[in-house]
Amino acid sequence: MKRVAVVILNYNGKKFLEEFLPNVIENTDAALADIVVADNASTDGSKEFMQERFPDIRLIDNGVNGGFATGYNMALRQIEAEYFVLLNSDIEVAPHWIEPVVELMDADPTIAACQPKILSYHEKNKFEYAGASGGFIDRYGYPFCRGRVFQNLEEDNGQYDDICEVFWATGACMFVRADLYLKHGGLDDSFFAHMEEIDFCWRMKNLGYKIYCCPQSKVYHIGGGTLPKSSARKTYLNFRNNLSLLYKNLPGNRVFWVMMYRVLLDWVAAVKFLCEGSLADFWAVTRAHLAFYRRIPSIRKKRKALQHREVGQMYQQNIVFESFLKGKKKYSELDPEKFTHA
Repeated sequence: MKRVAVVILNYNGKKFLEEFLPNVIENTDAALADIVVADNASTDGSKEFMQERFPDIRLIDNGVNGGFATGYNMALRQIEAEYFVLLNSDIEVAPHWIEPVVELMDADPTIAACQPKILSYHEKNKFEYAGASGGFIDRYGYPFCRGRVFQNLEEDNGQYDDICEVFWATGACMFVRADLYLKHGGLDDSFFAHMEEIDFCWRMKNLGYKIYCCPQSKVYHIGGGTLPKSSARKTYLNFRNNLSLLYKNLPGNRVFWVMMYRVLLDWVAAVKFLCEGSLADFWAVTRAHLAFYRRIPSIRKKRKALQHREVGQMYQQNIVFESFLKGKKKYSELDPEKFTHA
């Protein structure tokens, strides 16, 4: 058994496998890590392509498209390793991208998950939306990153090259301890896609573990490979899953007021979509709320099975107001004293 399993989840991503898998193979130490491709019932010839071009790479056929969460859960239950690496198919990795993260996690067994620095494939001097140099959330569940606040992507000038504890590690390239992942149920299947990694990281933090970013490892991400950033489907999943994320993981003394305030903010966003002429996004927010309300009984059961406490690295301000009203467009402009400490 190799210590690391790099697992690429694929759904109709043959073009990405063709372009990026050779790079992953070239820059991954075969003595340290195995590479596995897990397929979510692709119809674009991905499986046949893998069997013809990369017969030595293990291919797991999930048989169904259960989305990001279920796809990984199905695959990782079949793999033995000390560390799993969840790697998007549209990522180019730099040389020696695995070793710094494994060295960091080996040195501190309380680190449950860790991500590298995520840069844009098309603009390699800029951070990429999905993770940048480590993820955080504000008190109302809005995610942001070192290097990315909403749509504002910073240039990477080494300003976030310090290894640090964060709130969440991106699912685009997340290193996670295999025993913890399997013991605690992996990703939440009901999320399908989007924010499931934040939910997982929050659950780990509630258990007393830490999440880190290790910028000494670098990868380059295209982003939007399955759903484009402007997709109403993505809007629906993000709004629905964000409500589930908060309801599941907030400590009991904050659930009611945070949820009430977040619902209000969501309807402000929905009205904004409508005023901008984006009826599809307005309807996506509406459907997201209806879906969440229907799911409350099942989410409540999950909540009752979890531990809850005040955790570190949560920004105790409203990042929406901070960014759009106060003009704080960079992580470095946020008040470090406003982040919680475990």
